[in-house]
Amino acid sequence: MADGMTYLLGLDAGNTVIKAVLFDLEGRQVAMHALDGQSSTPRPGCVERDLSELWENAKLAIRRCVEEAAIDPSRIAAIGCAGHGNGLYLLDREDAPLIGIQSLDTRAAALAEELKEANGEAFYRLCRQEPWPSQTPVLLAWIKRHRPDLYERAGTVLLCKDFITFKLTGERVSEISDMSGCGFTRMPECVYDDDLLSLYGLGDAKGLLPRLIHPSNIAGHVSAEAAALTGLVQGTPVIGGYFDVIASALGSGVVRSGEASIIAGTWSINQVFSTEPVNNRKVFMASGFAPGRFVNIESSATSAANLEWYVRELVERGSHHDDPFGYCNVRIAEITPAADDPFFHPFLYGSGQGAGFRAGFYGLAGWHSEGHLLRALFEGVLFEHRRHIDVLMNSGVSFEHAVLAGGGSRSPVWPQMFADCLGVPIRVAEARETGALGAAIGAAVGAGLFAVYEDGVTAMTRARHEYLPDASMKEHYDRRYRTYLKLADAMKSFWAETNEAASSQSG
Repeated sequence: MADGMTYLLGLDAGNTVIKAVLFDLEGRQVAMHALDGQSSTPRPGCVERDLSELWENAKLAIRRCVEEAAIDPSRIAAIGCAGHGNGLYLLDREDAPLIGIQSLDTRAAALAEELKEANGEAFYRLCRQEPWPSQTPVLLAWIKRHRPDLYERAGTVLLCKDFITFKLTGERVSEISDMSGCGFTRMPECVYDDDLLSLYGLGDAKGLLPRLIHPSNIAGHVSAEAAALTGLVQGTPVIGGYFDVIASALGSGVVRSGEASIIAGTWSINQVFSTEPVNNRKVFMASGFAPGRFVNIESSATSAANLEWYVRELVERGSHHDDPFGYCNVRIAEITPAADDPFFHPFLYGSGQGAGFRAGFYGLAGWHSEGHLLRALFEGVLFEHRRHIDVLMNSGVSFEHAVLAGGGSRSPVWPQMFADCLGVPIRVAEARETGALGAAIGAAVGAGLFAVYEDGVTAMTRARHEYLPDASMKEHYDRRYRTYLKLADAMKSFWAETNEAASSQSG
């Protein structure tokens, strides 16, 4: 590797996996190392992680990535970290880890509903979202109410990637994309607000909030201690970082107002960039990452996680397939779409429309094969993405093309289905690690290597392929989408009855 080159280090911290990825200034991946951590469930609904393990994995991933790249680490111009939004990562008053709650946690469900019923409209007016269970301030309010011993010891509220930035630099800092995305700032100004804190019952918590900066601003520099542990060079600048869905959009090539990012991963993420956040209570959230730069987001756990479940439970049994996802794509490609194809609701992990929603195949007949089941699953995931996008479009935003990222984008079938159903060209990003790349682009902007985001995105991202919509499929998908929505409405009473029966039995 040429020693005179300049590199950027992007980190991507999910709910379990931490990735360290090294890029050159053209966005080419030079090296990558990932480590999987462990979650714990101390009580039903509680999903926590050991923050010491998170840092151990982060520093090891960084060290191995740099070693595998075989570069002089002084050539790393800057570091950026993206991390999952929401959840709660608390330090105590001596800056030691206190508790790490992940964004899959539901312990605060009753409190979220209580807050929403009492002041839902006021919340939305101030922060452009309403309380929900794993939202950071709701979790902090739950800690205050149910674990006053922890609340009394709390020193600093951080989000996932902020904890890693703290361990790298010693700075207790967060940034506006994560803090606006978790409902902790007044919108559209993206600043802390006393009235908003009071709505959560956190009027006394302002002193717990970290210094707030813009994502591409320098948060601090790699400390001597962190340098010794990671192999980085002391003094390397570290930026504030990003809410991971925004980083993934940047890393897939989306940055301008009116551009759309669709992420078909564990969650169905549907984002449209704008100069102002939309004002519609039906939209799940809006997040700001720079002056005049906002992302309007509709999402739920209804995307490619459904295919992962199918593969794990029905394809991989007995290790019958060396390439189980490839097998699924082959089976789907054998099917010619028809009006009487079966339907699938992708609600294996609930829905933003209701936690009681459940998945199911409908309309099966004896002449249907596994390929029909898989096509129904792909189509159901697609329709739920479209439902989210309809919410955004009905709020006044629009787009003429979209970039698809996430595991679903690697399918040779799904991107064309998205293009045909949505009626717009779908581009698939060249980069696989779009979250880490987006964080690296922000680091390049923060280090002055690019003047503005557009320059960094243009230089460091490319499309791998573009799928154009097939106009002959539009009527097919429109008709089946309408039926899909009607079927979900018809199933609501059934889901309610079965959930009530299950609650009665468990009680």
